Amino acid sequence: MDPFLVLLHSLSAKLASEELTQLKFLCQDRVGKRKLERMQSGLDLFSVLLEQSALSRERTELLRHLLSSLRREDLLQLLDAFEAGAAAETAPEQRELHAAFDIVCTHVGRDWRRLARRLQVSDARINAIEERFPRNLPEQVREMLRVWKDARKGTATVAQLVAALRTCQMNLVADFVEAGTKQATDT
Repeated sequence: MDPFLVLLHSLSAKLASEELTQLKFLCQDRVGKRKLERMQSGLDLFSVLLEQSALSRERTELLRHLLSSLRREDLLQLLDAFEAGAAAETAPEQRELHAAFDIVCTHVGRDWRRLARRLQVSDARINAIEERFPRNLPEQVREMLRVWKDARKGTATVAQLVAALRTCQMNLVADFVEAGTKQATDT
């Protein structure tokens, strides 16, 4: 069984109905009203978020935010334990790519669209990302990088990302990525 799905099942089982109501309220901007009304458990909500790619094994930020909003430290500890285990299982290339993503999200800024086009992310996807995260620049960049990585089906590399950054005249960010990923693989 997928450990992430097991985690979601465990989290759902520990949610009280009042907490589910709070989670549904927090997800109003992501999930339609009809779907929210039909939800009977945390699993229903998590399933919709999985379908929307707002939640995945690699993308647990939303889940962390939701659990923090509930002030459920016990559930956050389960998530931390899962992430620690997942990090140990992650291949060095994936750790390197995740480190590069963090650096790019921090340093690219408003020019992320130019980088997205260089990485062959379509204008339609760029517009969808902007609509999905209207006032959150780092999340726009992270989502664009995730879309690029998913489109490459596992062949996305840090070298490709650095080359695209250099082509876009983002040499300082490319230098940061090279230095940061070297440091991530050395540890």
